[in-house]
Amino acid sequence: MENIIIFGIHLINMASFQMLVIKFLINLTGISILIFGIYYPVNKNTGYLFNFFIFNILIFFVSSMLSNIQLETGFAFGLFAIFSILRYRTEAIPIKEMTFMFISIIMATINSTVTIDLSYFEIIFADIVIILITFIMERLWLRNFKPNKKIKFEMIELIHHDRKAELIKELEKRLGQEVNDVEIESVDFLRDTAVLKVYMG
Repeated sequence: MENIIIFGIHLINMASFQMLVIKFLINLTGISILIFGIYYPVNKNTGYLFNFFIFNILIFFVSSMLSNIQLETGFAFGLFAIFSILRYRTEAIPIKEMTFMFISIIMATINSTVTIDLSYFEIIFADIVIILITFIMERLWLRNFKPNKKIKFEMIELIHHDRKAELIKELEKRLGQEVNDVEIESVDFLRDTAVLKVYMG
């Protein structure tokens, strides 16, 4: 398979791919010990576990990919400009949505770095790991550990997706606790109420 070349790029560079996997496993072990062995047992706060874990994986892959290629000045400035956008956003974005925005930017950056120095397998491996770990953390693991409660909420004008940040602030004000996320279970337009599933910090 190492001899297969598509558009001038190797399908797989076994030595480089094996090194990437080894470094990833070392990084995964380290961040797992830090988060699940040190941070979580003491703080018992699941609110930031997703962000800590995903940001670590994203930074690892983008650093690994970019370290294997020579960046042209224009590309480097373009990358800097992309991340600068995150600082100058015009509206408050919940931390979970910010993380997914960061994921989309990092994946685009990684997928655009396919060169003769990087094989297709390394790019595909990075994409699969990012998507798989995001899915596991978001849908399977964290959902089982997040303390949550169901409440009936009457300000249904705040349940619109664009006003999620306002909804979370209102819930924190009423509950007196940090709210990490909220899901809309049902809406009764006749009574102008909604049943919300609120995930606490």
